[in-house]
Amino acid sequence: MTTRASRAHPAPRAVRHGRHRDDRGVSMIEFAGYLPVLLVIGLAAIQLGLIGYGVNQAGTAARAAARVASQQGGDGTGAGIAAASGWLDPDPSVQRGADTTTASVTVHVPAVVPLFDDFDITRTATMPTDD
Repeated sequence: MTTRASRAHPAPRAVRHGRHRDDRGVSMIEFAGYLPVLLVIGLAAIQLGLIGYGVNQAGTAARAAARVASQQGGDGTGAGIAAASGWLDPDPSVQRGADTTTASVTVHVPAVVPLFDDFDITRTATMPTDD
């Protein structure tokens, strides 16, 4: 039989499970901790997209410059500049040979992530020279 004194004081384990902790604000602290990681991942995805766009633009500009330069009397540098986006600051160079014409275009991709430098991407295209 239990005595009145043992019923008045519950066991310490029962007291611990009976209390409710106040968890308000914990999710905000967790979100604030993960926010910088999420921002860096998002900026890295944007940076990879810009690099892919720069590769595409440099290749297109190199093909356009080589195509124009391979024709009779064509220069090609104007076509290379016109074929790429202006904010990438395209820089074409054309070398016309007897059989082939080679054009290289370098574009400048700005950095979005503060820890990295800007990127320069160069693509080259070769076309047969028209005689």
